[in-house]
Amino acid sequence: MKQYPCILTIAGSDCSGGAGIQADIKTISALGAYAASAITAITVQNTCGVSAICPVPSTYVKGQIQAVMTDISPVSVKIGMINDAGIIRAIAESLHEFTPYYKYIVLDPVMVSTSGCKLMEDNAIESLTSQLMPMATLITPNLSEAEVLTGKRITTIPEMEIAAKELLGFGSQAVLVKGGHLNENEMCDVLYIKGEEHPHRFSSPKIESRNTHGTGCTLSSAIATYLALGEPLDEAVRKAKTYVYEGILNGKDVHIGEGHGPLNHFFAPVAMRVNEK
Repeated sequence: MKQYPCILTIAGSDCSGGAGIQADIKTISALGAYAASAITAITVQNTCGVSAICPVPSTYVKGQIQAVMTDISPVSVKIGMINDAGIIRAIAESLHEFTPYYKYIVLDPVMVSTSGCKLMEDNAIESLTSQLMPMATLITPNLSEAEVLTGKRITTIPEMEIAAKELLGFGSQAVLVKGGHLNENEMCDVLYIKGEEHPHRFSSPKIESRNTHGTGCTLSSAIATYLALGEPLDEAVRKAKTYVYEGILNGKDVHIGEGHGPLNHFFAPVAMRVNEK
């Protein structure tokens, strides 16, 4: 029997198509896997910013996850924007119930949009750290999110490494602190894996582009996909970083919207992966 490797993305919907569920599905599909989804919120947004958020009732979030798990059995789960504590609880309960059905969880703790809009209620942060982070294979905070979670200012790569190690204390198996907002010419992300003595650094040249909407969603989805395709964690991160870099490079001269446009998810030919069972 043949089967597509499946990734379930649990995240908010971006009507402009650049981030959230839409970016996740594009990424997973571009890398040759099969995307299923559970929508946590409907956002009113475009390339210029987010103007409204409407959370999906937690029972419907839970129902979406159950429907996918009992039928498709994804290999990886990617979790993105979650607006409130009730939805976090529903996701945690569902994932605990279906633990044998999947192997990996990649959690992107989306707290603030690129345009500066707050995307998570204050009481949801505690629920995120106590209920979902201990279940995660990997969490992928950016600098702003890492600062909120650690309560410390982060301005250098050594400080990123200290923060990544500290964030392991929330219980995930690994932490990737994204350094895209450092004021340097090199883009550097830091991966710390539990049990390893030294962190991994992933660096690439900075690309001057206004089209960076959805890069965090894209990266976490790409990591989840590469894990589902059988790559070890450090290699999954390396390949996902390369994919995002090429997506930004190939989309930097495209004009979509008047703000931060999306990267080019389909810069390369797509071949659907099929696993033999």
